[in-house]
Amino acid sequence: MIIDISKLLITRNKKDTFNCSIEADSITLKHNSFPIKNNKPFELSIVNEENKRLNLSLATTVVVTVPCDRCLTDCDITFDISIDKTIDIKDGRLVSVDDDISFIEDDEILVDNLLFDEILVDWPSKVLCKEDCKGICPKCGTNLNISSCDCDLREIDPRMARFQDVFKEFKEV
Repeated sequence: MIIDISKLLITRNKKDTFNCSIEADSITLKHNSFPIKNNKPFELSIVNEENKRLNLSLATTVVVTVPCDRCLTDCDITFDISIDKTIDIKDGRLVSVDDDISFIEDDEILVDNLLFDEILVDWPSKVLCKEDCKGICPKCGTNLNISSCDCDLREIDPRMARFQDVFKEFKEV
C-alpha cells in the first residue's frame, strides 16, 4: 500500500489516520519466499508537528510461514510490530538523518516496506518447529519427529577410515 503524504507535509499540526493492510503475499529474503499467512487491517497514524517532524505510529501482528531449520516442516512465526518513528521535515520535504529510509519515496510512504524492515530486524536466527526437533535423517530423508528409520548413521567417511585403524591400533586394554 502506498500513502501520499504531500498534503500532510505542508499542513502544520495536521494529523491523519489511514486504514492499511499488507498488499504483498510473501516476504523474499536471500532468494527464498516466505508466505504471509494473515493480512489483518491496521491503522497508521501520521502527525505533522509544527512542520518540523513527521511522526508515524502503528501496531499490528504479522504471521509468516517459515520452514523449520532441522526438519523443513512449515512453522508460523508471529511478528508483533509496533512502530513509532519520527522523521524531520525541512522546507516541506522529509529529511533523513541516515539516508537509509527504504519506506519513503518522494512524498509517499510504502507501507509494505515499512513493515518488512521491522520484520527483517526481528527475523529469528534459527527457526524450529519445536524445541526438541530431531530433524531429518541424512541418509533417507525421513522426518525423525514423525517416525524413525533403520539407517546406520555410524558409517565413517572413507577419507577418514585410515584414522580409525590408527586409533584401534593404540587402544588400551
